[in-house]
Amino acid sequence: MIARQYLFSGRVQGVGFRYATKQVAKGFDVVGWVRNLSDGRVELQVMGDESELEDFVEEIYASPLGHHILKREERAVPPLAEARGFNIIA
Repeated sequence: MIARQYLFSGRVQGVGFRYATKQVAKGFDVVGWVRNLSDGRVELQVMGDESELEDFVEEIYASPLGHHILKREERAVPPLAEARGFNIIA
């Protein structure tokens, strides 16, 4: 299991990005969370097998959310020890 942080920029707030991401997550064996940041970006932290994470992010881009994303930053993070399911956080 690996954990990654993704920061999405573009028109990603006010378009249902977090809720749609949670719906996409239901189709994958991942745990983690998504939240809005005060600078207008959306942060996603997710953990799972590498191929599952790649497929999950590809599905976000393939969904109607994809055209709202102008930039994606990605980095490895420590395992999400207390993550259960996939949630929207404040």
